[in-house]
Amino acid sequence: MKKVISTKAAPAAIGPYSQAIDLGNMVFISGQIPVNPATGEIPEGIKAQTAQSISNIKAILAEAGLSIDNVVKTTVFLADMSLFGEMNEVYGAEFTDPYPARSAVAVRELPKQVLVEIETIAVR
Repeated sequence: MKKVISTKAAPAAIGPYSQAIDLGNMVFISGQIPVNPATGEIPEGIKAQTAQSISNIKAILAEAGLSIDNVVKTTVFLADMSLFGEMNEVYGAEFTDPYPARSAVAVRELPKQVLVEIETIAVR
């Protein structure tokens, strides 16, 4: 049975979607852009934006009773592939071995003109 996960500690959905869906043994987190949920501000630069996106993911995971260690798959969307190295530095500091499976792609544009968006799948 699907259960919606929602927290004010992460940005509210800006469209007809849920922050996350809990299926019992798996949690699917919608792509998180680097919006500070307290202020609505977007930090400058790819490193700060990656950190904020991951912070939003952690908040949703916590609401589901999980942590970043439960993440098994991520998809990283970048505004430009030249940002990969700096994003990867922050990403690598947040996740631990064994690292989740990951895809990283450059896209033409992201919501609110951010530099990064990260979607996540976690398991219990």
